[in-house]
Amino acid sequence: QLQLMESGGDLVQSGGSLRLSCTGSGDTLDYYAIGWFRQAPGQAPGKEREGVSCISMSGDSTNSADSVKGRFTISRDDANNTVYLQMNSLKPEDSAIYYCAANLGGDSDCPYYGMDYWGKGALVTVSS
Repeated sequence: QLQLMESGGDLVQSGGSLRLSCTGSGDTLDYYAIGWFRQAPGQAPGKEREGVSCISMSGDSTNSADSVKGRFTISRDDANNTVYLQMNSLKPEDSAIYYCAANLGGDSDCPYYGMDYWGKGALVTVSS
């Protein structure tokens, strides 16, 4: 069974950069579309996480939320079973717990309720 682990979360100043990693174990990520989602700390548990970026199983198609377009880039390194989220020009409103999730055989839409596996999250805090 696939397990996902996020890393790279940190405290950074506004305008700074971070790179998050999502590393898979127990299975190869080659067969999965991977999405990044985020949830503000303290958000009600039942509220849907915000989709940030998604990359298709093949890696040739990506999608990102309008709020992060031009600032965040998703990429995959299948040799290392890892997907990255490069975050530049960070803003305080980007502060959240960032989760990666996998969708078996998926394309670059990464539907929230269609994701098969989730990581436990990485905290990103952007100070003003």
